[in-house]
Amino acid sequence: MSSFVIANMAPLMFGALVFFLLCGYPVAFALAANGIAFGLLGIELGLLTPALFQALPERVFGIMRNDTLLAIPFFTFMGLILERSGMAEELLDTIGQLFGPLRGGLAYAVVFVGALLAATTGVVAASVISMGLISLPIMLRYGYDRRVATGVIAASGTLAQIIPPSLVLIVLADQLGRSVGAMYEAALLPGLVLTSLYAVYIFGVTMVYPKAAPALPKEARSLTGLTLARRVVVSLLPPLVLIFLVLGTIFVGIATPTEGGAMGATGALILALAKRKLGWGLLRQAMDTTAKLSSFVLFILIGSTVFGLVFRAVNGDLWVEHLLTGLPGGQLGFLIVVNIMVFLLAFFLDFFELAFIIVPLLAPVAEKLGIDLIWFGVLLGINMQTSFMHPPFGFALFYLRSVAPRGAYQDRVTGKMTEGITTGQIYWGAVPFVIIQIVMVCLVLLFPDLVSTGDKGKDLDLKNIQIEMPKADY
Repeated sequence: MSSFVIANMAPLMFGALVFFLLCGYPVAFALAANGIAFGLLGIELGLLTPALFQALPERVFGIMRNDTLLAIPFFTFMGLILERSGMAEELLDTIGQLFGPLRGGLAYAVVFVGALLAATTGVVAASVISMGLISLPIMLRYGYDRRVATGVIAASGTLAQIIPPSLVLIVLADQLGRSVGAMYEAALLPGLVLTSLYAVYIFGVTMVYPKAAPALPKEARSLTGLTLARRVVVSLLPPLVLIFLVLGTIFVGIATPTEGGAMGATGALILALAKRKLGWGLLRQAMDTTAKLSSFVLFILIGSTVFGLVFRAVNGDLWVEHLLTGLPGGQLGFLIVVNIMVFLLAFFLDFFELAFIIVPLLAPVAEKLGIDLIWFGVLLGINMQTSFMHPPFGFALFYLRSVAPRGAYQDRVTGKMTEGITTGQIYWGAVPFVIIQIVMVCLVLLFPDLVSTGDKGKDLDLKNIQIEMPKADY
């Protein structure tokens, strides 16, 4: 029995992790407990030495000293301040008036504002909740199909995961050992293409089912002409300045992502102060939520470090490598299998868990197969975006469910009784957008140049480096 366990320690360890995750145990503790338990078992069986665990303290302190991860609390804080300062409400109202005369105008506005919020907040929860609270009642008021309305709100909110300054891109860059700035630059075009695909889908809906997304009636379009143009400029200018302050300085190379996040957080505070929304209550809520999310990420990373240390000690990385490099089809076969696996795991795990558990196992294999890791990271980021939209466990759907009316309610403008939204309608509304996200994954596979890696994604050929030492004169 012991010989069987020694020979199959890696698959048993991975299987135990999957079992505990499916049982609903917290991911951070399931990772750490598995690592410690199998580490002690390996020591007992003579496969490992007790000195293995002496590397843990240094690894944990290494995580806490990681400057790249400082960008996570900065961008989270920035997004929360902007969401609570009323910027999203003003943007949706203005852009909704701009697109109002078009069929599906409110849906186009939600997609446009979703992309703009993604480029300023980087936080999915903030985007989905704010747009759900603001735009959903208006869409229901003017006769939008509930599946179209809920689907476009949830999907547009998840753009914050792939459009910089996305939190998941920071984590992926850290796990892949690549520059966050290079990852941001590579993900920008795919994010914009995905936004365009959402708009194309809305256009198709308005052509086939015009009543599903009607135009705003004239009485609802309060702003026209020069007044609307001035309002658009005033509403768009602050977020565009903030986007340049954060992403522009990162892309140009003036600031690191951590420094860009700090500037963004400062800019969000200035905007909230200018709108007279900055107060102790808002600051406390934002800081509490930021601390909770940062702690959540840190504990998962510590747990994955414990698991990864023992998993590599029992040659788990070699087991995964042999498993995946032996697939037929070379690079393409590997990419197809990996994307199917990530898509299926996204039904049960969110993007943080996928990034910390799966990516460290896949990255060495991808690099050995000659796949650019920045391109690979963006591809995985697009795929993991579906984890927010998967029925029934998608977090974006949960966020929207929390703010969508469950029962009939009286509309505050028309005074009419309006039916609520069922959970089934939210789920069915999400399905077309999950399909669009899968199409985007296929587009990146078919057209790799959509992800611009440039020279930043290329590794140095260490074999061809020559170091010439000057001759010493004695």
